Amino acid sequence: MLLIYRYLTNLLFPVLIILVYFRIFLNKEDKFRFKEKIFPSFFYSNKNPKKKLIWFHAASIGEVSSIISLIKKLNTDDINFLITSVTLTSGKLIEKELGSNQNLIHKYFPLDCYFLVNKFLSLAKPDIAMFVDSEIWPNFLFEIKKRKIPLVLINGRINKKTLNKWRIFPKISESIFKNFDLCLPSSRESENNLRLLGAKNIKYIGNLKFNTSFISKRLDIQNKNFLNSHKVWFASSTHKGEEIFCLNVHVKVKKIYNNLITIIAPRHISRIIEIENLSKTLNLKTQILNDGEKIIKNKEIIIINSFGVLSKYFDYCKSVFVGKSILKKLEAVGGQNPIEAAKCGCKVYHGPYVYNFNEVYEYLNSLGITEIIETDKKLADKLIEDFKDTKIIDENKVNKIDVYGEKILSDTIVELKQFI
Repeated sequence: MLLIYRYLTNLLFPVLIILVYFRIFLNKEDKFRFKEKIFPSFFYSNKNPKKKLIWFHAASIGEVSSIISLIKKLNTDDINFLITSVTLTSGKLIEKELGSNQNLIHKYFPLDCYFLVNKFLSLAKPDIAMFVDSEIWPNFLFEIKKRKIPLVLINGRINKKTLNKWRIFPKISESIFKNFDLCLPSSRESENNLRLLGAKNIKYIGNLKFNTSFISKRLDIQNKNFLNSHKVWFASSTHKGEEIFCLNVHVKVKKIYNNLITIIAPRHISRIIEIENLSKTLNLKTQILNDGEKIIKNKEIIIINSFGVLSKYFDYCKSVFVGKSILKKLEAVGGQNPIEAAKCGCKVYHGPYVYNFNEVYEYLNSLGITEIIETDKKLADKLIEDFKDTKIIDENKVNKIDVYGEKILSDTIVELKQFI
């Protein structure tokens, strides 16, 4: 089967190139750096093999965010880091958070075609490869193992849906997952599922996202004063179908608090025009806000058109709704990361469908930080109640999250030291 997979990926290479160019047209690829995915001449070439090269592969923003603190802890003069990622926004986040690190370079992840994989590894010469979350690419994994490069799955996430897909071909799955020298799952469920797929040397430490560092950026004085003079709540990481839910909440709460501001940060900012048009159908005064712009005084719905800025708005919100959680159709894949809002001292509301972050929500719920809501009326009632008091951050709860995250990070480093 591996030979068939290799044959098909090589055969489909021209089609994949067309797909990459199409994604450029959709503004989903870096139009200046997309060649890093498909042409060996743009791959990273290790010019200093005497220094150890640690290679991390993290697909998107969430995965990249989870390893930033880890990279900072591992950073020494005798180590170089190569980070590969897939999405355009992940590349921007790496530049923003780690761009000053002279020992680190970012490249976009090549397509999983065997001839590209072979060339990439020959040029990069990594001393250890760490794949983050659920990034499983057979050609890469088999070739890494063939070259006897230590291979680690960091913060591995294998949910029920992913498990069922891999178990269609159980022998193939086992041959793929046994390539990992160490698997550090993000949850107990992922631990069990990795074991079912044939992975060896599995050690559960906890979800590395609890140690994600969020740099609280300051708002300019005009926006700060504007938000301080209003009742503000935040709808974070919303998906298609959830914005109308949030806008209906806004309409209900505004009957009590006329100075209400609802800030919406969609999971995919390519949808901002769609959300703006939806808001206008309800006759709501709406602004698409780019980073650094001023909030227009008469606006009531603010749609965030940038990434990595949530915490500076969370500072002015007592209450946050975290999306991908309210729609029944998302039940099997539901949930977005609520940790950033929790660390900013916000009360976190979410729908019943948080499957991908069940254990995270369970922990935060044990601290009294999160609460399930199922209807727009319920959320509206909760916000009305929250707005009766000013925001007071419970430092004890935030400190518990920080301590928990630090322990996960330190235990992770202990496990990785055997390879570094």
